[in-house]
Amino acid sequence: MPSVPPPGSHQQRFTTVDRAQRVRFRRAVTLMLMTLFLPGSAQLVSGNRRVGRIALWTWLTLAVVGVLAVVTSYFWHGLAFWAGTSTVLLQVLRLGLMALAVGWAYLFVDAWRLGQPLTLQRQHRLAIVGVNGFLCFSVAGALLFGAHVVSVQRDFMISMFGNGEAVGAHHGRYNVLLMGGDAGAGRWGLRPDSMTVASIDAVTGKTVLISLPRNMQNFPFPEGSVMEKQFPDGFDEEGMYLNGLATWALDHAALFEGSKNPGVDATIEGVEGITGLKMNYWAMVNLEGFKDLVDAVGGVELNVRQRIPVGLPSDSFFRYIEPGTRTLNGMDTLWFARARHDSDDYSRMARQKCVMSAMLQQVSPQVALRNFEKIAGAGSAMVSTNVPRGEVDRFVDLALKAKSQKIASLSLVPPMINTANPDIDLVHAKVAAAVAKAEGRAPEKPVETAEAAEAAPADTGSSDEATTDAADGATDQGAGSPPPAPTSPSTPPAVTGGSLGSLSTGYAANQSEDVGAVC
Repeated sequence: MPSVPPPGSHQQRFTTVDRAQRVRFRRAVTLMLMTLFLPGSAQLVSGNRRVGRIALWTWLTLAVVGVLAVVTSYFWHGLAFWAGTSTVLLQVLRLGLMALAVGWAYLFVDAWRLGQPLTLQRQHRLAIVGVNGFLCFSVAGALLFGAHVVSVQRDFMISMFGNGEAVGAHHGRYNVLLMGGDAGAGRWGLRPDSMTVASIDAVTGKTVLISLPRNMQNFPFPEGSVMEKQFPDGFDEEGMYLNGLATWALDHAALFEGSKNPGVDATIEGVEGITGLKMNYWAMVNLEGFKDLVDAVGGVELNVRQRIPVGLPSDSFFRYIEPGTRTLNGMDTLWFARARHDSDDYSRMARQKCVMSAMLQQVSPQVALRNFEKIAGAGSAMVSTNVPRGEVDRFVDLALKAKSQKIASLSLVPPMINTANPDIDLVHAKVAAAVAKAEGRAPEKPVETAEAAEAAPADTGSSDEATTDAADGATDQGAGSPPPAPTSPSTPPAVTGGSLGSLSTGYAANQSEDVGAVC
């Protein structure tokens, strides 16, 4: 047995002091851990009980509210979407996180004080300072970073979306006109080079993409509209097409009294007259900004069927995207969607649908959260829209529902439609049939047979205006054709300009019940 030092000896006094030091050190560490897991509990035990009660009740209340919010959001996603898009709630949350960071940091400092650091040995005192500083800055820093993320989201909502009134669904569907155009001096929003109507089921999110060719002529406008009064017999302005409505309206802006976007309003009236659908909202996509969005989500995986040129042969960066399943960055994705070299307009439009489908399917909530700040920055520079902030949560919910479903497409182009002189009754019937099929019901009116529909004269999709736009890099996102004719198992399917199909038979992605399957 070890010898026991006699009472009152130096060795016994040293052992007693050392033991007391270790007890005080453990007490100081315990107070900090109590502050980490139950803020205010250290003050309840050793400090100002009033401060401790306030902090503890605040923490418990926030914890209960947080758990309830998570559980409710799990069963009802609409709550989470509303919380993430309400600028008032986001501002309250931002200020609350900042206040929580300051208050928690104060509790850590006070817990350090309650641990009586001056009574500790030097090595224990240094350890306590290090642990306390690490916990204090880690917790406060995380909360302040959360406040920054919330601030980014709030600024994004304010800069992207307006305070307009919500428009109810038309016959159970939301119809959103998506327009694409290149950035450039005097070009933003002036003349959309692509037009696609996303018709979305208000309950299921089932989406039909209805694309319109920019070179369509001789189409009507809705009765009583501004453009119908100017062109009662249809838009027959010589040398002008559907994508010229915007510039025409800007030249005659006085006709659109009180309108903030006469060019967009005129384009919407044209689209409504052609499709027979009433538009709820519109969004103009800056295709140059689209590159940043693709880069923000880490690229998009696409099936490249043929070599696709990046740039024009005269560009210093001209090169090719080689065939295969490839993950493309923003630059390559943009040129995959816009390339005209060795291609035609309708092939390019089919590729654009493939990009839309791939983006919807591949950008998961997890990817969005990981790259949130980059996405917010790219989105605010990419899109101009009249969707009100109060409706964003609804469309986020519908977009998530759409991810699990097939996306259908209809393109109002040759050989089905003669773009120079379209049969509007046939167009309306085709649109109604596509929507009805997406909803799982029979169309109200029979649709003309495929043989009769394809009897319309073919249209190459080219024009003097298209040639001019090719020079300045304008882009189409809108039109297409019926799927290609069936081929025998031994005959590989036709691929033209990187798209499955051909100009004479149509491109598969331009008219399909499942765009993803034919891309």
